[in-house]
Amino acid sequence: SAEGMFNYLRKRFTSHIRERSRRRARLVSKDGRCNIEFGNVEQSRFVFLIDIWTTILDLRWRYKMTIFISAFLGSWFLFGLLWYIVAYVHKDLPEFNPSINHTPCVENINGLTSAFLFSLETQVTIGYGFRCVTEQCATAIFLLIFQSILGVIINSFMCGAILAKISRSKNRAKTITFSKNAVISKRGGKLCLLIRVANLRKSLLIGSHIYGKLLKTTITPEGETIILDQVNIEFVVDAGNENLFFISPLTIYHIIDKNSPFFHMAAETILQQDFELVVFLDGTVEATSATCQVRTSYIPEEVLWGYRFAPIVSKTKEGKYRVDFQNFSKTVAVETPHCAFCLYNEKEAKAKEKKGYDNPGFVLSEVSETSDTKM
Repeated sequence: SAEGMFNYLRKRFTSHIRERSRRRARLVSKDGRCNIEFGNVEQSRFVFLIDIWTTILDLRWRYKMTIFISAFLGSWFLFGLLWYIVAYVHKDLPEFNPSINHTPCVENINGLTSAFLFSLETQVTIGYGFRCVTEQCATAIFLLIFQSILGVIINSFMCGAILAKISRSKNRAKTITFSKNAVISKRGGKLCLLIRVANLRKSLLIGSHIYGKLLKTTITPEGETIILDQVNIEFVVDAGNENLFFISPLTIYHIIDKNSPFFHMAAETILQQDFELVVFLDGTVEATSATCQVRTSYIPEEVLWGYRFAPIVSKTKEGKYRVDFQNFSKTVAVETPHCAFCLYNEKEAKAKEKKGYDNPGFVLSEVSETSDTKM
């Protein structure tokens, strides 16, 4: 009916708006970028120029290449003007009709274009041999030395910035991937939240350490509202969370016990919660010895209760281990308690049933039944 269709569209629209609002509220995106902006900063923007190296490294490639090209073209043109001024002051230009015995400061500078070419040849040390400085002018010799030193500084800074940008460990972090969803199921008899993480390169991350932060809005007993309150989430693997052997995909898990913020959540209520689970992986790149950090986040819709990850590691007939990344984020439904509190109470009740107490003073006495009855 039309009314049923209207209710269906309204629910779809409401869920879409709710999903959009949750997306806007996400602090850390799935690829690790932070969704935050700073407003009303009292300090001037010139403070970023004090740390110019970090500012250059943080720029996007299009801005960095614009600065790179502008620095060289600008310096060539500026010194071209200075060489033109030297030739003009010394009357070396053809318009002054210099005599045959006239010795110019710079040979074969006939105008602004030739001065620009000489500036370029000097700064990049091309040295065609057609234009050169003579010993006639001390000013020209000083300008040659100054441009050579400044050219080396510009070249070192800009080339170093590009090399540092390329070799940043931030790019290495893109080859570390997390599962699309987190799952909650039993592991080792305990209710756990599980996440899968994989290293797409064969080179290892040395000294890897993984941990999490649960971001949520809390209200203190004093009535203060704290937005993005952070709660530590301990993640472990079977071998511990320190110095992970990260050669194959790992399944990390958080034990949902009484100290866990997930303890009072249930399968029916987790979607109604307002939280964001941010997972961090820190390590040292084996090739460059640079530290890197990988981040991702999960919102309630991305936490699947009652599922586990499908296996992805197998062994071939040749004796090699094969990782099937097609099943990396694939999940399988399993029987799972609908809340950690219920699982804890069930275990406690079973433990009490198994307990027995011996009474040394208890004596079993048998009572014989007689068939004599008096009417």
